[in-house]
Amino acid sequence: MGFVENRGTYWRGRYKIAPGKYGTVADENGNAIRFRTKREAKKAADAEEAKVRGGTWRDPAAGQTTFGEYASRWYAAQDLAASTMQNYRRHLEEHLLPEFEDYPLASIQRADVDAWEKKEKALYATSSVKTWRGTLHLVLEDAVDEELISSNPATKRRGRGKRAGRSRDRGPEKVVTDPLGILLCAERASLLSGRDDEFVAFVTKGYTGMRWAEIVGLETEFIRPAAVRVEWQLYELDSGAFERCPPKDDSYRTIDAPAWLARLWTGHIVRSQPKPCTCHGKTYVFRGQGVSRTGETGAKVVDVARRAGVSTGTVSNVLNRPEAVAEATRARVREAIEALGFTRGGGAVDQAEHWRRNGFATWLFTPAASGWYPKKAPQEARPVPVLAHPWPGVPARGRGAQARADACWAPIAKGLTPHGLRHTHKTRMEGFRTPPKLMDERMGHIDGSVQARYSHITREMREELLRHLTVEWEASLDARLAMCPTSPVAVLNDLLQERLSARR
Repeated sequence: MGFVENRGTYWRGRYKIAPGKYGTVADENGNAIRFRTKREAKKAADAEEAKVRGGTWRDPAAGQTTFGEYASRWYAAQDLAASTMQNYRRHLEEHLLPEFEDYPLASIQRADVDAWEKKEKALYATSSVKTWRGTLHLVLEDAVDEELISSNPATKRRGRGKRAGRSRDRGPEKVVTDPLGILLCAERASLLSGRDDEFVAFVTKGYTGMRWAEIVGLETEFIRPAAVRVEWQLYELDSGAFERCPPKDDSYRTIDAPAWLARLWTGHIVRSQPKPCTCHGKTYVFRGQGVSRTGETGAKVVDVARRAGVSTGTVSNVLNRPEAVAEATRARVREAIEALGFTRGGGAVDQAEHWRRNGFATWLFTPAASGWYPKKAPQEARPVPVLAHPWPGVPARGRGAQARADACWAPIAKGLTPHGLRHTHKTRMEGFRTPPKLMDERMGHIDGSVQARYSHITREMREELLRHLTVEWEASLDARLAMCPTSPVAVLNDLLQERLSARR
């Protein structure tokens, strides 16, 4: 039982914590409580000792650990994927510690968390703030488990402190596109980059639903005759390094591929002859873009070749051995050089080993889908300037590009993002009435319901889905042929001519 001590002007309650160890009745801040009477002190001491015996006692001083001290210890104890650790560190350092670092854990109140959230929403997207609050809740929930605090002030109470009606925190709906949109955007992305990688990657993402990091980390050894195996992903860290790690949620899977898509992969590998990268020693299907195509970099030899309708070797001959080229061809090449503002060395691009997420989205994906380069300091958002010939237009680059341009691209799917192609693939499968089990397998999702355990994927289901994907692909090629029977993108031009021959 507890006991009391007479401190002259007040009474203090004491209780046994462990053999030879005694505690003093204290408030939530760890300060000893001064009781006016002996009876009050004894009653409080007995109550605390009862908690010790019942296993519910918590040291009042523990809550005086500051959030900063605990968060540092908490982060160091985590053993998670590099991408997750990076996100937690960013959330803590950039958003949580600036506000709560010096707060004792026990002093953080729900009102403090709500006030911080309201302040953050005035500066950042609601979805981002929701993620940061989730990290705060996770940290404080572990503090509750360690009995440093009695409750979690970051717990969101449903329906409290909100206006009536549906949630106002709902983000914008993801933009999706159709098969023709996938094809047209892929063609534009390839025109912007000057190579086939973007075309093949764009189509791959639209017809497999693979995640961005899985596309970047796709190794040649995992390309199969009728499928692609997802074993790894390359995650870009804040340091700029790429972490080779398992796919998200360990979603290892084999994705069935139509015959035409498998041929697209193998043909691309044969043409590009990829070499092992220096960072991992692995051979990847796709290379990165060395220099962003922002308009500040001049036209390349491939741009001149596309404009003139000749090979890059012919352009090189015109520049170095003009006497070896017919006069009419020389004239076309020189016209293209003048129209594009091509200068020797101005369009040289060193191929990077891997795509950078931000660079790919900003200078290749977004302008391909929307027809506009996004705002990027010091430049404002602006339309992609293109020369009208050959269709659908070769991007004009370098100084004075806007003045030399004949037109600009119209939007195909404004607001489409790389992840939006993953949504697109799932949406197309829904339209095919694809069984949920097969959709989950392709997307790398897990359905833990009892119903899912009783359903299985059959060969007929796989073949039916591949038939649907092939029909949509062929229909998109036919629609593209109706617009123009040729393309300045070599890989697409071959596909169009093959399709045209098959229809004759």
